[in-house]
Amino acid sequence: MKKIENRAVVCLILTLLLAAGMGFFLLRYLAQGGAWASAPFNRHLYNTRGQLIAGTVLDRDGDVLSSAENGERTYYDSETVRKATLHAVGDLQGRVGSGALNAFAGKLTGWNLLNGAFGSDRGGELTLTIDARYNYEAYQALNGHAGTVAVYNYKTGEILCMVSAPSYDPMHVPEDIETSERYKGAYLNRFLSSTFTPGSVYKTVVLAAALETLPDLESRTWSCAGSIQIGEEAIICSGVHGEQDIAAAFANSCNTAFAEIAVELGADVLRKHTEKAGLTSSFSLDGLSSAKGSFDWDLTEGRLGWAGVGQDKDLVNPCALMVFMGAVAGGGRAAEPYLILRTKSGLGLPSLPRLTSRTGTLVGRDTAARLAELMAGNVEKTYGSGRFPNMDLCAKSGTAEVGEGRSPHAWFAGFLRNVDAPYAFVVLVENGGSGSSVAGNVAARTLNVIVNGYEK
Repeated sequence: MKKIENRAVVCLILTLLLAAGMGFFLLRYLAQGGAWASAPFNRHLYNTRGQLIAGTVLDRDGDVLSSAENGERTYYDSETVRKATLHAVGDLQGRVGSGALNAFAGKLTGWNLLNGAFGSDRGGELTLTIDARYNYEAYQALNGHAGTVAVYNYKTGEILCMVSAPSYDPMHVPEDIETSERYKGAYLNRFLSSTFTPGSVYKTVVLAAALETLPDLESRTWSCAGSIQIGEEAIICSGVHGEQDIAAAFANSCNTAFAEIAVELGADVLRKHTEKAGLTSSFSLDGLSSAKGSFDWDLTEGRLGWAGVGQDKDLVNPCALMVFMGAVAGGGRAAEPYLILRTKSGLGLPSLPRLTSRTGTLVGRDTAARLAELMAGNVEKTYGSGRFPNMDLCAKSGTAEVGEGRSPHAWFAGFLRNVDAPYAFVVLVENGGSGSSVAGNVAARTLNVIVNGYEK
């Protein structure tokens, strides 16, 4: 009898272990089944060269950016469009991690819990939020420079344009892509996965902190003689601006004024508002995580002055900066960005309508309204509103010094207040020079096509 009882206990333990194992497998299947099915070793979905041969990638207008035909992966017929959309669509070798062919392979296979993955003849459809025409125009505007251009709807979260350069034609990969300086970082999506010295675009965050912290800010003036000594550091300005109020200091992008303001606010206040603005956070775009910005706050007064004008060790991710601009436009909050507009399964079943997710409060409502007015003043007083026809534009430029002997990074970021064009944007031209002229021109060309359309 004792033996029977012992055997029953052993059987019970084995049964429990089997049930636990099955439960663990089912949980992993629910969470990772799509990744398993779409792994490159699945010869129903990949050819012998490791190319995904299931599914179609389209832009928001229904233009086919990549599809599978007769066991081969094909792309849009324009070489420039292929380059302009590379970091959204992906390459044949899977080296561009942000591309749909790699990041969203499970959706392209049409995989679901009930039917698994369909073969190469019945893959899914994946429609991206981007417009290939806008990407084309932005890529052309970069004119061979490394950098990034992105535009998104801060009310819905749809990314209309996402370009990263350098790029290359995925149908004809350059033989020297691994060795040539021309293609350095070509696999990297600079909009999502990189951080850069921000220069004066960071002054938008410093100004937001000052508006919320210094009650007499609007009644004060600052004197600019071209430079100012703060502790051991000489803060150099781009010009001699004389006596100026906060609106003029912002429009002039005056380093001496903003360095003084940064020191007055102190590192703790700047840290609080930088984190609140989301510049040290990561955003998830349908599972693709953006890089986190970083700042050093253990600073002397002189270094804090430089940090306050976007220099020292400040590093900002372009996606996070774009979302902050959207939050200023949206009264303190913005829609979180995303890249997948809709999908269709291998059975032809469409995805459910997308619900808009919003950020937390990145800036106070009253502060956002005043900051928008001051950014609109920048366009009117400094950048020239004539460059941006039919646009109620609010913007800030940045010229970020990145080392002796190297041209500065050129930034231009902001948003439109047009009712029918609620768009926030960011432009970065690496080692491009002046933010207002170089990056501003890229923004003007891209936004003009989005707002005003193509000339007929």
